[in-house]
Amino acid sequence: MPELWKDLRDCLDLRETARSADTAEFEGTNLPLTYHRLFGGQLLAQFVRAAGRTCPDKAVKSLHAVFPKEGHNDEPVRYTATRHHEGRTFATLSLLARQRNGVIATASVSLHAGETGRDQQTVPAVPALPGEEHTRTIELLPFDLRGTTDLDDRAAAAPESELWWRTPPVDPDLATALAAYATDLTVIGTALRAVEGVSQRDAGTAFTSAVTSHTLWFHRPFRTEDWLLLRQHGPLLAHGRGFGRGDILTATGTLVASYAQESLIRFTAEA
Repeated sequence: MPELWKDLRDCLDLRETARSADTAEFEGTNLPLTYHRLFGGQLLAQFVRAAGRTCPDKAVKSLHAVFPKEGHNDEPVRYTATRHHEGRTFATLSLLARQRNGVIATASVSLHAGETGRDQQTVPAVPALPGEEHTRTIELLPFDLRGTTDLDDRAAAAPESELWWRTPPVDPDLATALAAYATDLTVIGTALRAVEGVSQRDAGTAFTSAVTSHTLWFHRPFRTEDWLLLRQHGPLLAHGRGFGRGDILTATGTLVASYAQESLIRFTAEA
């Protein structure tokens, strides 16, 4: 997928259009997808980039995004970042993503300057990287992928998945944005594993879905050209909504990021 990888890199190169004491404005291009809606992962990645460009001496620590309205890929997205606080260690921003139909996404972002401190974690061990026979191809993910979980399998199973991924060599400053992009795509499919006879490939027929909010926490620096594991769990489908969460770990088991997602999931029989 070399063309998609280039398009994704281009999307992360935001153009600054204005700046004042407490605000900055940017414009971002879109992935040229065959369907008209914007991919939420693109918006998450561009939010991360806009926040980092607004406070360049700090790194994004956490981001909570809400998607009130669908975006369209025939128009660039305009971002406004408003700085609410910036001290020596922490900064807090809010971001709005707009198109001609109004605000399509919002984000609250916390940033943090690097500092030393106690470093320990308690997480389950990471399995060995699967062999090349477990290579996967997933639309919209222009990365090397490996995994033993088949999210297209309609047989009921535990709502859990593990997907290994790595990008081509890339600027380390893009790592958090690329990770944000990667976390958006398979959370719904993981939650649907618990439903007999349905998988993520039944979107638009057996069910309709849309991400309503997505939260990320970045714990430690990492590089995306090294293998990383998306370990996901989708514990809940209720009231027309789904909920899932996940961690990003290195091949040596270091926890570098975590995320959670809520989505609209309406089954056709319930609509």
